[in-house]
Amino acid sequence: MRGPIIEKYPRDLRVAPNWLDTEQAREAFSWEAEAKALSGLPDGGLNLAYEAVDRHAQGRRRRHVALRILDRNGGRCDLSYAQLSSLSNRFANVLKRLGVAPGERLFVLCNRGLELYLGVLGGLKNGCVVCPLFSAFGPEPIETRLRLGEGSVLLTSESLYRRKVAGIRERLPALRHVLLYEENGGALECPAGTESLPRLLAEADEDFAIAATTAETPSLLHFTSGTTGTPKGALHVHGAALTHLVTGKYALDLHDDDLYWCSADPGWVTGTSYGILAPLLLGVTSVVDSGEFDAERWYGILEKQRVSVWYTAPTAIRLLMKAGAELASRHNFSQLRFVASVGEPLNPEAVWWGKEVLGLPIHDNWWQTETGGIMIANTPAMLIKPGSMGKPLPGVEAAIVARRDDGGLQLLEDEVVGELALRRPWPAMFRTYLGQEERYQRCFVGDWYLSGDLARRDADGYYWFVGRSDDVIKSAGHLIGPFEVESALLEHPAVVEAAVIGMPDELLGETVKAFVALNSGFEASEALHDELLGHARKRLGAAVAPKALAFLPSLPHTRSGKLMRRLLKARELGLPEGDTSTLENPT
Repeated sequence: MRGPIIEKYPRDLRVAPNWLDTEQAREAFSWEAEAKALSGLPDGGLNLAYEAVDRHAQGRRRRHVALRILDRNGGRCDLSYAQLSSLSNRFANVLKRLGVAPGERLFVLCNRGLELYLGVLGGLKNGCVVCPLFSAFGPEPIETRLRLGEGSVLLTSESLYRRKVAGIRERLPALRHVLLYEENGGALECPAGTESLPRLLAEADEDFAIAATTAETPSLLHFTSGTTGTPKGALHVHGAALTHLVTGKYALDLHDDDLYWCSADPGWVTGTSYGILAPLLLGVTSVVDSGEFDAERWYGILEKQRVSVWYTAPTAIRLLMKAGAELASRHNFSQLRFVASVGEPLNPEAVWWGKEVLGLPIHDNWWQTETGGIMIANTPAMLIKPGSMGKPLPGVEAAIVARRDDGGLQLLEDEVVGELALRRPWPAMFRTYLGQEERYQRCFVGDWYLSGDLARRDADGYYWFVGRSDDVIKSAGHLIGPFEVESALLEHPAVVEAAVIGMPDELLGETVKAFVALNSGFEASEALHDELLGHARKRLGAAVAPKALAFLPSLPHTRSGKLMRRLLKARELGLPEGDTSTLENPT
């Protein structure tokens, strides 16, 4: 019988957790003490890539595998920390030889493979501001980001360049250098205006003097999707290394001998922060999968590579759920000890699915592009309340707030819905929106960063996501969070995914409309339509349950896995769709 809490027992904790979540441990925590794990550069400097790679390459873990790269054809390449250090030094020397100065913007448009990691790490060593791009982007979002970010260098494959960049090159006057490689083992043919990365790497030295970066030197640029306008570029600094180190240790519970897999693409902030930086900062081995999602392949990776810690996304979990428990049962996950998810809130049904099918509950956590790292999490030693995003991590002070008429903030009590806020600063906090300083300043009131997410805190200190402030539905005086309604619909065996929006209503203000995608074996019908509405009314009550429901073959997501409720609403009401550059399958 499922209950409201998933208990944890000593047998569930196969290794002693790094974080026990006691009041004594919280009181003892300090960022200053944790920073002693970092080496730093001479004269008080700090560099993300040095801490992630060279610090280990010069120590006892120099021969430890840093990256295990799996190609699409079943091949495998292991790189030690020493090898990764030498290769990323070569790329940094390539940039220096080309006259690329510290502070210039390097864009990395690569499929998951060695070149992507060399670009990010070598660029950081040279002092560049590095912006990884999702390789499935089309020409328009690539152009938008290169233009907004004033990219002067682009690293990409020959195939991606010909398909996505060559046609927009003349509209990017700031782009001085394009470095190409061939990812399929064929002969590289560099079009005019591009240069051969393999040739330049072969000519480059393996020793490199790290640029004189400090904790406040800009390091990474991540773009977030705009609701109606252009994407926002969130700028981060080298000091974020401390947040990545601490959250990798406490939220993901990484230990020296772990084999870790983050399935997020480094073109998104999760894939950079936790697919590249956090595991390297902690000296563990990361699996890098060059293939696309396939349920059988993913289960095979977990089993054959003996993955012990897995960080994935709700969309991937739902796809695995849709593939059926029988497929999972063919595989042995005895080495897997911790599974976490991020990207959007994880419905209780998915948390329980992990417990029942994988043998481990899935641990949700919360953070944003702007926060740079995990802020709130379900950690290994904590009891899990399925549907909750957990508790603030050590060093993070969170609150539920409401804006006062005088411009200040009111701190709200437990169980009251308000905006989720974080007290600043923390090391990975973004430092500005590129070219939009006024918009950046509007994110803060006094010492508090306002996330734009509505949430509540319960009496035990767990935080519960309600919805984005612009997603919350106001009906007959009720504030209805989409997540609660969607979670109720997902409890029905026919539903694999659900999204709800508010529809204008003259009497009530708004009413709830649901969109659902069905599990295999179920077909849309009037009877199922009525059954789902009845199920929701029984679970939620008539005031909160959907008044209308539509079946869709699939729901719109960003390429990082977030439901695009605003797009459903815009299409339903005939409104402008806004920025769709991150849409998974734009049509």
